[in-house]
Amino acid sequence: MSTLNETHDPSLRSWVASAQAPGTDFPLQNLPFATFRRRGSNEPLRGGVAIGDQILDLAAVARSGVFTGEAAQAAQAGAQDSLNALMALGPAAWSALRLALSRGLRESSAQQAALQPCLLPQAEVEYGLPARIGDYTDFYTSVHHATNIGKQFRPDNPLLPNYKWVPIGYHGRVSSIGVSGQAFHRPRGQVKAPDAAAPVLAPSQRLDIELELGIFIGHGNALGDPIAMPEAESHVFGLCLLNDWSARDIQAWEYQPLGPFLAKNFATTISPWVVTLEALAPYRVAFERPADDPQPLPYLDTPANRQAGAFDIQLQVGLETAQMRAAGQGDAPICRTSYRHAYWTIAQIVTHHTVNGCNLQPGDLFGSGTLSGPTLDQAGALIELTQGGKQPVALPNGESRTYLQDGDAVVIRGWCEKPGAARLGFGECRGTVLPARG
Repeated sequence: MSTLNETHDPSLRSWVASAQAPGTDFPLQNLPFATFRRRGSNEPLRGGVAIGDQILDLAAVARSGVFTGEAAQAAQAGAQDSLNALMALGPAAWSALRLALSRGLRESSAQQAALQPCLLPQAEVEYGLPARIGDYTDFYTSVHHATNIGKQFRPDNPLLPNYKWVPIGYHGRVSSIGVSGQAFHRPRGQVKAPDAAAPVLAPSQRLDIELELGIFIGHGNALGDPIAMPEAESHVFGLCLLNDWSARDIQAWEYQPLGPFLAKNFATTISPWVVTLEALAPYRVAFERPADDPQPLPYLDTPANRQAGAFDIQLQVGLETAQMRAAGQGDAPICRTSYRHAYWTIAQIVTHHTVNGCNLQPGDLFGSGTLSGPTLDQAGALIELTQGGKQPVALPNGESRTYLQDGDAVVIRGWCEKPGAARLGFGECRGTVLPARG
């Protein structure tokens, strides 16, 4: 489990002036990773690190020879067209690179002259997926989301009996995962009205969002070799924002008995920036389970997980309609919540995923599941916010939404802040709905 060290000191300042800008997501204490190239170029993708409004090109850093030892090895791994090689190195290498970056980017660093030519403005680049994602598993870690959805279908028994005993998940589709800025056509599938004799093939009319965090796996485990709770977080490279779009009307007809299929495999959008668990160390909080709930089975329980296995990450969903965009208005927030409300921690879902011997690989992606808080204004999906479409969400320009319309853009943001620690953020995760194809 990552702990506080010199890189977290809130008094640290960078010679990159924008890293001190009020409200920046990318101060010196963050240093998240992405893959990028100059916008409109044919350059290969390569790894980069955010600092203020700039991106530090890891390929240029590796060529400069400014770092040595394990940090140099990690920079070279991060210079490739995906972050998989860096992810595979494990936490000692990640930490060594983070420390070298922190020291090199600090005010009065002797390495400023070598690192300054390695910077590019973020406004001039485009991003790729952070990793070649081999497998994608979506979890269901919010008891509030599970309860809110269950109430709509089973008012007298909203939560199924296994929920509080086992982390629930399903395997999703990798090929349709896209980076922030993704635009996708409204999905079509079979839908069936309650009073209809037969289903029809039609565009989804109940297109929804799912506010989630993405969890990138670092070094993996051998087939048949479970990952125990004390080691689980050492296999996690970092977190990003994730929107697992959902077609609720398609889902309602198809999900029994095997679960999500066409309702979920048409698009998943993630943010380009991956924030490491080490960067998030100041924002660890206790993992709390109500005393009268079943407590985790022994293989999912450790004192360290109880004491600091959760993270207080603030999350917000914004909605921008085509009309708002045409008027030059920004997106309007429709919900805000925190990851601290999740019913299962990162360590628990990694451990449970492998307890049967399943092998994880560098670059695998987990979705946290929709992260709803305890009140409806903290709900991370429109199906909850609108109570199944019965209570439309009002927008500042007079429009309203029950579900997404063509031209709507959804923007997820995440950040951490508290007294005595540097504020840090995740950038944004933006996706836009296009009309269905004929």
